[in-house]
Amino acid sequence: MTLKDTAEEWRITATETPFTGNKTSVRTDDVVMPDGSVSRRDYQVHPGSVAVLALDEHDRVVVLRQYRHPVRQRLWEIPAGLLDVPGENPLSAAQRELYEEAHVKAEDWRVLTDVYTTPGGCDEAVRIFLARELSEAEGERFAVEEEELDMELARVPLDELVRGVLAGDLHNNCLVVGVLSLTAALRGDGLDALRPADAPWPARPFES
Repeated sequence: MTLKDTAEEWRITATETPFTGNKTSVRTDDVVMPDGSVSRRDYQVHPGSVAVLALDEHDRVVVLRQYRHPVRQRLWEIPAGLLDVPGENPLSAAQRELYEEAHVKAEDWRVLTDVYTTPGGCDEAVRIFLARELSEAEGERFAVEEEELDMELARVPLDELVRGVLAGDLHNNCLVVGVLSLTAALRGDGLDALRPADAPWPARPFES
């Protein structure tokens, strides 16, 4: 048995897009099942995202606290954002998000992990980067708006975030996956064994 996800596409007999929004849309496909029957599948079509687990020299993670209306909660998160431009280099997008949301830059970048957030109902793919050797970004801070207007920033020890995840106090997908993946990497082959920042990403192919 090979423990690796593989590309596959079942036959679609009909498709439509009943809703198109500003950044995402909803698609309905009629998919042929293994027994020959056809089942309807509704799912959100998403451009993809990047997230950044920025780790400073004191093993603290840069986090932000932001209101998320769909879940009616203010969540602790790591910097993240959409891949707004088709084919956009995910590293460039991650560097932009770290600057805009935390006014921080990093010298060392690695791929921490790649995930599908909710593959049963959305095609969103997220690449989570590890950023190290942090310093204050140059120039003026990015002008925030909407939910970001009262966003809180903090640096929290990695161990404290892990405890919060396991206690059920922290719920943001990228934060949970990021801090647990980082903990596993530290206890495994080490951070230098992580993939380079420009590693291929079949879920969202990008330009070099």
